[in-house]
Amino acid sequence: MEDAPALVLLHGFTNSGASWEPVISGLGERYRAIAPDIRGHASASGTEPVTLSAVIDDLAAIPDLEFSLAGYSQGGRIALHVALALPRRVRRLLLIGASPGLADEAERTARRLADERLAEQIESLPIEDFARQWAETAILRDIDCDIAAVSHADRLGSTPAGLAAALRGLGTGTLPSVWERMHELQMPVTLIAGERDTKFTALAHEMARLIPHATVTIVPRAGHAVHLERPDAIVHALLHVPAG
Repeated sequence: MEDAPALVLLHGFTNSGASWEPVISGLGERYRAIAPDIRGHASASGTEPVTLSAVIDDLAAIPDLEFSLAGYSQGGRIALHVALALPRRVRRLLLIGASPGLADEAERTARRLADERLAEQIESLPIEDFARQWAETAILRDIDCDIAAVSHADRLGSTPAGLAAALRGLGTGTLPSVWERMHELQMPVTLIAGERDTKFTALAHEMARLIPHATVTIVPRAGHAVHLERPDAIVHALLHVPAG
């Protein structure tokens, strides 16, 4: 196991590193998985500051010279920034339901204001209430009930204050767009989206046109949270590096 290549897995907003367990289990000993709790979440709920630069520093501190990097949703957006900041260390990038951000400044400002309103709402609720509310968002509400129950339990490990800080510091309205930097990604990049997640399937194809060595995988019978709904598809993608 010590000789296995390192794989860093970045979870989505409201979840934790534990959400990757089905994927890690499926990989067995073929990777040495590192699934940290991102600042503002679970065991890192009180870690400050919750900023992109601080999260990049956390990942830069990983002792492995090189590692593969996978991220889901907010974790995928962060993974893009990490790959651009540490290009010589990220040997391969796998993104699930991820976006390079909002290129239009007015749209990003509007999203930042909406994220601030949501952060204030999060702070006003017990974690149980917000977890139930978040599970009803459009991109998550069609998840199988058993998977939803596990994801709900995972969310309960975070705090309202931590999640609010993560939204303010790492949300779509806060992080800069990197659409114009997609050509800088020289490592193999796999873009994954569930077939029911039409917004991110379109984004994956749009991103692939800008990335030199990109492949797109649309996973049948899955929505936004592919790593939870079809962990087998993520395991398969990680074990098969695309040519290019």
